[in-house]
Amino acid sequence: MSETAKVIKLVGNSTESWEDAAQSALEDADETLEEITGIKIESQTADVEDGQIESYTTTIHVSFGLQR
Repeated sequence: MSETAKVIKLVGNSTESWEDAAQSALEDADETLEEITGIKIESQTADVEDGQIESYTTTIHVSFGLQR
C-alpha cells in the first residue's frame, strides 16, 4: 500500500436508500481507481415530493493510494 493517499469527492444517487447511493458512488469509483482504502460520508440528503422521499443523495470522500 502507498504511504500517500489521495481523496476525491463523489456524489451517489439512489431511489432506494442513502446506503445504496453511497454504494453506487463507490462502485463507479472502483471501476477506475486502484487501492481504494476507505470512504467517509460527508452528507446525506433527499428529494421529497408530496411528503415522500423520491431520491436519496450521499456525498462521499473516497481514499486511495497513489501509484508510483
